Amino acid sequence: MGAATGQISSRAARELPDSAFAFPAKRKEPLTDASHVRNALARFDQVHDVSDAERDQAFANILAAAKHYDLGVAEKDWRQLGKRPHTPNPAH
Repeated sequence: MGAATGQISSRAARELPDSAFAFPAKRKEPLTDASHVRNALARFDQVHDVSDAERDQAFANILAAAKHYDLGVAEKDWRQLGKRPHTPNPAH
């Protein structure tokens, strides 16, 4: 972990398998713990240069990780992100 809570060092991130990321081909949004899953939801729309198919896969990856970490996600599709009712952003 990096100096700030919830951050992964760049070295640690390089060592993660592609499957540890919401967007595996881009290696964006690691899903290594509950905090990172929440951040992946909150930052989902900030990932650029990805197709709808990649977003579909990333959202499925996030949902699987959320289930693993026992996190509730209100959205059933990534197109619902940012609309109400929604999963609240993580508290800082």
